[in-house]
Amino acid sequence: MKIMVAIKRVVDYAVKIRVKSDKSGVETQNVKMSMNPFCEIALEEALRIKQSGLASEVVAVSMGPTQCVDTLRTGLAMGADRGIHVESTAALFPLTVAKLLKALVEVEKPGLIILGKQAIDDDCNQTGQMVAGLLRWPQGTFASKVMLDTEKQVATVEREVDGGLETLCLDLPAVITTDLRLNQPRYATLPNIMKAKSKVIKKYTPQELNVEVKSDIEVVEVTEPPKRKAGVLISSVDELIDKLRNEAHVI
Repeated sequence: MKIMVAIKRVVDYAVKIRVKSDKSGVETQNVKMSMNPFCEIALEEALRIKQSGLASEVVAVSMGPTQCVDTLRTGLAMGADRGIHVESTAALFPLTVAKLLKALVEVEKPGLIILGKQAIDDDCNQTGQMVAGLLRWPQGTFASKVMLDTEKQVATVEREVDGGLETLCLDLPAVITTDLRLNQPRYATLPNIMKAKSKVIKKYTPQELNVEVKSDIEVVEVTEPPKRKAGVLISSVDELIDKLRNEAHVI
């Protein structure tokens, strides 16, 4: 069975985000970029499935500008067998990404698609669900545990819900999106980083996949959150109650 994993290049989680002066988005020039943390978890799960003997190949897919190849190389260094880069300089929103993934599925014929549940740049949490809808495949979102039975061609997914844990049984092929507690991604070792340089990355364009890239979302304005006010020291319980009642208006 082949597993396809979608990975996204985002601003590194440790970088302080700066909003552009025209408020059209966040600054990405001369900013450290890395693989989306949820995508790392998705790739790690695919690699563990392959190591257990339940998959024959892991294919990493990334979409965006030329620099996405660096993110793909990181995925290949972690252990993915080969990469696919859909090159596009235009902004790609979830529905377009889902359509591109659907087109790649028709080419690659994977038995399982694993994605991070969301990206830390836009927090959309939409692509996995849209891919499943377009493909008419069953889906297990926010997976905290994944078990495969290749003989019965089913995947069992545990997911965290408000009331505890929910267990889903999915017929393969299926789409799974990963939650934070599914696993701890591995670090790429130096030998694997060197090996990744010789692994194949196949390039496509949206036109070759017969997908029209268009914006179905309009970003009106991006602003920084309001700065928190400094705390104050109070001298008594009566003063605290007075501030809660007359300033915060919470009691």
